[in-house]
Amino acid sequence: MLAGLGRWVARRRVPVLIGWVLLTVVGAAFGGGVFDRAQPVDSLRPGAESTVAQARIDELSPDGEVIVAVLAGRDFNATELVSSASKVMFDIRAIEGVAQVVDSYTTGAHRVSDDNQKSLVTVELKPELSTEEALAAADEVAAALRRIDVPEVLVGGKLLAERAFGEQAVEDAVFGESVALVVLVGLLVVLLGGVVAGSLPLVAALATIAGALLALTGLAGAVPVNEYAVNVVTLLGIGLAVDYSLLVVARFRDERAADPDAPVPELLARTVATAGRAVVVSGLAVGIALAGLFVFADPLLAAMAMGGVLVVGLAVVAGVTLVPALISLAHKRIPQPGTRTWVWRRRGPGVPAGLAAFAQKRPAWVAFGVVVGLLVLSLPVLHVNFADSGARSLPAGSEERRVVEVVEREFGGVDPITLVIESEDTGAGVPALLARLDALDGVFEVEQRADRPPGVTIVDVRLDEHTSSERAQQVVREIRAVDTQVPVLVAGPAAELVDAKDATAAQLPVALLVIVAATALLLFALTRSVVVPVKALVMNVLTLTATLGVMVAIFQWGWGSSVLGFESHGALDLTTPLLLFVFIFGLSMDYEVFLLARIKEEWDRRESDDDGDRAVLAGIVATGPVITAAALAIGVVFLGFALGELVAVKEIGVGMAVAVLLDVTVVRGLLLPAVMALLGRANWWPGTPLTTKRRVPELPAGSRGVA
Repeated sequence: MLAGLGRWVARRRVPVLIGWVLLTVVGAAFGGGVFDRAQPVDSLRPGAESTVAQARIDELSPDGEVIVAVLAGRDFNATELVSSASKVMFDIRAIEGVAQVVDSYTTGAHRVSDDNQKSLVTVELKPELSTEEALAAADEVAAALRRIDVPEVLVGGKLLAERAFGEQAVEDAVFGESVALVVLVGLLVVLLGGVVAGSLPLVAALATIAGALLALTGLAGAVPVNEYAVNVVTLLGIGLAVDYSLLVVARFRDERAADPDAPVPELLARTVATAGRAVVVSGLAVGIALAGLFVFADPLLAAMAMGGVLVVGLAVVAGVTLVPALISLAHKRIPQPGTRTWVWRRRGPGVPAGLAAFAQKRPAWVAFGVVVGLLVLSLPVLHVNFADSGARSLPAGSEERRVVEVVEREFGGVDPITLVIESEDTGAGVPALLARLDALDGVFEVEQRADRPPGVTIVDVRLDEHTSSERAQQVVREIRAVDTQVPVLVAGPAAELVDAKDATAAQLPVALLVIVAATALLLFALTRSVVVPVKALVMNVLTLTATLGVMVAIFQWGWGSSVLGFESHGALDLTTPLLLFVFIFGLSMDYEVFLLARIKEEWDRRESDDDGDRAVLAGIVATGPVITAAALAIGVVFLGFALGELVAVKEIGVGMAVAVLLDVTVVRGLLLPAVMALLGRANWWPGTPLTTKRRVPELPAGSRGVA
């Protein structure tokens, strides 16, 4: 079927290209609308305790958005400051949309830092305001606050932080994609030996991204999609489109070198039948890994999963239709492998083949050394700390992030742990519970809200440290563990973080089972071996844990943070390991499929069972350059996003770049050939290793791989 598709595309290249041009133009014209339709997305499933509790609080006593401000740089009691701040606070109360102002000048609240140089102001907006109305009111409040006679006024809060996040996400996407595409142009021209050849993967990537943005725009009308998801999906789309394009172009060059007199439609039929099969299997593996995110029932991850599956599907379709059509049109401008061009000539077998040959000579020592090295890199995972980065994902100098950091450092945070108690019999139970809460370590205030309906009690528990700290999470767990006479629901940021961690831990085994089982079946279908899928899964796990270990060292411990241009807040974002898991797993399977498909071909062509090492080496010689080129290209894409300002996106960019580097050089370059050399014929158990007795002619020297 795939051979017929390749032949059909070659003969119908004009209609195929017109279709892709139309999709690209429409996507470029309307796909950018996804950023206008993007919105904040909850990171918790609807049934989580903190979500249910917050929904009940909002129902009983709807709260509006809160603007948080810090007045800093002058003694709190300075006469000019007292006069200026008091006047502005009354002016703010007169702003339409403001519900309440709490400050240390006009309300009697004492929110002053220990050094008397900072004071805290909170302005609550009316709950009935729309998002646009709330932002307009917030801007008016911020402008009024800046009139206060004080050296520094910092204004933030969740609403303003979400807007800043969205704006920064758009800037990072534009900057990251621009840098990545510019560098990719040069890299692909060098790797493929010419401007025309090098532009083919780039055209496929642009078409895939345009189509993905158009699909995400439509998706945003049905489910919530935020800017972070758009960034991640476009990043994945560029990488996969380039990967698949390189594989197809490289295989076409191999087929043409092996049979120079064959017509182009026939060469493309063979190309799509072989490389196209690897692309489809790889796309299925990546799509299955992304679909595993649905298991977590997380709205944010669900949006990424749907967008990711869409972009993977587009990349696969582009790889088996658009790229062959482009090759059919420009095949004369694609140099032969090893041909001297004005930019490049590859000499010798290349680095992948050299690594593989080295590993096959000393398989036991190489396998042992690589495994130990990867385990050493994994050690920091034992000390990992996950948190909801929120405003901390913003650039270190951003006002919204500075507000969060100053408030947590100087005022212990403004977001309490909130309890909802609903019981007709609260006479003895509630006072006893409040007394127990007040005795918990880290709690400095327990305040019962007034004016609540009969039978309902809402309690705010304030801590002496920030709400995402380990101690705050422990307090949530201790509150939930208290044996009370009344039913209690716990809400607040600390409770949300606890629920997110618990939900992830509970659903992770199910997600792993789904992803591992499905991809193992795919690899079995490709190789007819049980050993190969097991070996691939173990190697993927080693790549993942080593990458996470490096991520802990960089983003949690801050190693190299000055080089990467960020300030560590002592934790990884909670979504980072999940996204890295599916992306690393998917892309590792991507390279595994490319490599194993060719090794299996080489194994099947040989007449003797003793040719296992030669088959592995021949497969690596044929695909190693392709995988190396793909890794370089996708590494450029991820590093382009690592140059952005959002720490959460930077984590994904750096993590994927590290994973690709480890996977292609250490795992596929050394560990895979070493283990396959050790296992020998057992690699293909229980399948029949010699499926083809006919000796297939060897390809001419230098005709394999990519220049």
